[in-house]
Amino acid sequence: MVLPHSGYRDEPAQLLFVRTNFFDLTIQGKPFHPTVEALQLHRDSIHQRVEARLEVVPRGAVQVEEVLVFSSEKNDLAPLSETVVTPCFYETQNYQLVIQPHRDQHVSFYHENVHIRKAVKPLPRSSILTGTINFQNEVGYTDLEVWVNGQTGLVIRLEIFPVKLDYKQDYFTILEDVNCIIRNLSFDFLKRTYQLTGLNETRHQSLTEFFSILQQVFQKLVQAVEWIQSAPHSVLTKDCHVMQAGKVKKAGSENIPFLSRNPHLLVRDDEFGMINIKGQIYRPEKLIESKRKIVYNTTENRFLRWMLERIDVKLNQVGTKLKQENASDPFLLKKIANMQGQLRRLQQLDFLQQAGPMRQMSISLVLQMAPGYREAYRIYLMLIKGLAIQSDLFHLSMKDLAQLYEYWCFLKIHELLSRKYKLLKQDIIRVDRNWLFVTLDRSRAASVTYENPRNGERFSLYYNSLPKKEQLARFPTLSQRPDTVLHLRKQDAGSDHQEYMFVFDAKYRLNPAYEGTSYHRSYGAPGPEENDINTMHRYRDAIVYQEKGGQDYERSMFGAYVLFPYADEEHFKEHQFYKSIKLVNVGAFPFLPQATRLLEQFLDELILDSPEKAYERSTRPKGTSSYYRNKFMGKNVLVGSMRPGQLEVALVKGFYHMPIKNLRDHKVITQLEYIALCQSRRQFGGEAGIRWYGRIDDWKVVKRKDILEIEANPKRAEELYVYFTIGKWEKREPPIQLGGRWIETCLFTTKYVFDRALEIAELTLETEEQIKEWREKRRRGRVRIDLDHEMVDLARKVTGIRVEE
Repeated sequence: MVLPHSGYRDEPAQLLFVRTNFFDLTIQGKPFHPTVEALQLHRDSIHQRVEARLEVVPRGAVQVEEVLVFSSEKNDLAPLSETVVTPCFYETQNYQLVIQPHRDQHVSFYHENVHIRKAVKPLPRSSILTGTINFQNEVGYTDLEVWVNGQTGLVIRLEIFPVKLDYKQDYFTILEDVNCIIRNLSFDFLKRTYQLTGLNETRHQSLTEFFSILQQVFQKLVQAVEWIQSAPHSVLTKDCHVMQAGKVKKAGSENIPFLSRNPHLLVRDDEFGMINIKGQIYRPEKLIESKRKIVYNTTENRFLRWMLERIDVKLNQVGTKLKQENASDPFLLKKIANMQGQLRRLQQLDFLQQAGPMRQMSISLVLQMAPGYREAYRIYLMLIKGLAIQSDLFHLSMKDLAQLYEYWCFLKIHELLSRKYKLLKQDIIRVDRNWLFVTLDRSRAASVTYENPRNGERFSLYYNSLPKKEQLARFPTLSQRPDTVLHLRKQDAGSDHQEYMFVFDAKYRLNPAYEGTSYHRSYGAPGPEENDINTMHRYRDAIVYQEKGGQDYERSMFGAYVLFPYADEEHFKEHQFYKSIKLVNVGAFPFLPQATRLLEQFLDELILDSPEKAYERSTRPKGTSSYYRNKFMGKNVLVGSMRPGQLEVALVKGFYHMPIKNLRDHKVITQLEYIALCQSRRQFGGEAGIRWYGRIDDWKVVKRKDILEIEANPKRAEELYVYFTIGKWEKREPPIQLGGRWIETCLFTTKYVFDRALEIAELTLETEEQIKEWREKRRRGRVRIDLDHEMVDLARKVTGIRVEE
């Protein structure tokens, strides 16, 4: 790494000077940061320093007389109005602040952060305020306030830049990535449950965010309203009218109190009267007639109509904004128009036409539980909460960059995996009573589970936690808690599922490898700190697991890797800490929004690995070479051909026999452990293949005439045979298919290959290289083995191993 470029100034200098009518303010510090200069961060397309924001705003009686700021071009102070402000305030760097009052005025310093506020104090027996401020890992804007006589007199807004990643490219992209990933996760969560809250009108709504949320739920909203149309909520009301008594078809009991209140409506009529009052007959001139009527003007329907109208207004705002910015997309505008057309069609439905304006909001059981209404209300909550997401994560991302980078690494890995693999469940987001509260809380484990659609294998990504059984295990030394753990469960034919775990630890630390330093002499390029690599060795070796009731501990982690902020992936490929991944499975990956390719490729390799290759990635203890020799070289299974008559007798009597002349090397008998029976397609039809196998209990060489379980054959009576006693025949599931091939006499293979083979040609694999190639290609699909002979046992070499299309 070259030295910082020309213009770099390491010694402290005056960065800002402000003179007012009440006081002078000075900020001193290093105008450049060596890591920023070495990595050439915060540059535009022509490699010039980007512009930084600096505002000096007087309040009340304070008047600004002069503002001088450090100029990178002049390498000295210059008037603010005559220079372009470039980055000179950075995270994790000390700055000396001095405030000197002009006369006897009470001047104080204020900052919203208590640590910075307390850092600036008056000197003993002096009115001068001074102190050292450090923004730690927090970047963005900060306001320094000077109060005069208890009132805000001056506000200085500075822009703090990061020192390990580019502010305009990496930092803002990380913010966008985190916001996007969290929003997707919240939708997945809210589709299953929701919190009942009152209306929460937001002040900082983004039309872009609103539209992206609406696109995901719009069709479900339309379906919900159409579902409601088939059985809308209604109430049954009485419609009462006073009418001439002769026109009333049915008089109800409500007429009794009505006539009692209106006796003048009673007329004496001895002929047609019906009411007897003290011996005199009366008839009413008018009565009340009541009719029952179905009404759709309910609270729920008023809410539904209001929601549709409100969404329509928002879509109008989106369309208007696009046209004003002269960036309108005809397809997008058409999509908005179609959505508005559907909304207006829904508003014309009969039951919504009868619904009046919504004057107040109340949560009823209909909205919570009725079909259609329940779904519409959930969508309403998603839209409101999506517009008003309040979260620790978003707040931290604006403050602590080291914490943000840790969050982003986990969420970005989740995004990379969710693009290619099916998301089964997640436990990252929780909801509180007031608003959607998004957090990756360090006091609570977060995990995501995926499924590989190619083979059905499931794997999980843990944040700040370990799988449950590792959590319950007692570490023999100290407990360990890495940032991110990838937990793989691999299944292979003939074996139980195997579990493998890998640590990915985010470290917002970078050694820029200055020339002349020991790091540069050792590695020659920027990379992670050596202490962080040592931490990965600790994670890999210290995280162990003990089976319940067992005595021995087993290493749970098969690899550990540092994720650090560096953009040049090609350059880092030559770094020792990248090459060490293949050697000892401990190393580092550069990881930034513009540098994710190396890690993404490595994740795909881990997931596609066979169980054996995943195991072989770990550092081998001394003496394990015998494990591989025994696994691949010892042929302990004999596959023999069968005729229909022989098969039934062999299965019932528990034996197998074959002429000894068919064995080219008689020594092979001593290492055989299993016999497998091959049934030809010509003789067995649909039952063809290798379906039965058994362990050899004993064997001996006898004459043909001494095998009494089968019929005698005078022609071969004196011929020598090998007689194998089988303890128990086992059925092979699934059977090994012939694939258009056959064996002439017998075939030898290993139990390892026999347990995993799908076709008989695969049993010819011998060398470690062939088996490794075969098992890796098997992870991608069915494999075809090409041989130099049609008869499998007569083939002398494998000519090809390919994945069938």
